Amino acid sequence: MASFAKIGLNNKVIEVLSVHNNELLDSNGVEQEVNGIDFLTKLTGWSIWVQTSYNNNFRKNHAGIGYTYDQTRDAFIPPKPYNSWTLNETTCQWEAPVAKPDDDNRYTWNETNLNWEIIE
Repeated sequence: MASFAKIGLNNKVIEVLSVHNNELLDSNGVEQEVNGIDFLTKLTGWSIWVQTSYNNNFRKNHAGIGYTYDQTRDAFIPPKPYNSWTLNETTCQWEAPVAKPDDDNRYTWNETNLNWEIIE
């Protein structure tokens, strides 16, 4: 199955649908993204679709509702979780200004103090 993100205002993902791989095949039996877009446009009447990958083989991250499709990076970017976090340009994931401790504890981010706190 192939997955496609429905793109709305401000390049926000508003829905993600699966399409059988057969719908993507061209006359030579090669999968083409445009064929999936054409199929979904005819099915739904919505014309702005972008293929996404569950295993992150392309477009950095699997799209989810609320993600943004960045055409320049050709990537899906999740919503920014906290104002202090910055975007890692390689992974297109948000990163805290302080690295999360690498131990057996569970942590939550404290935006006020800009640090990780242990979850009791």
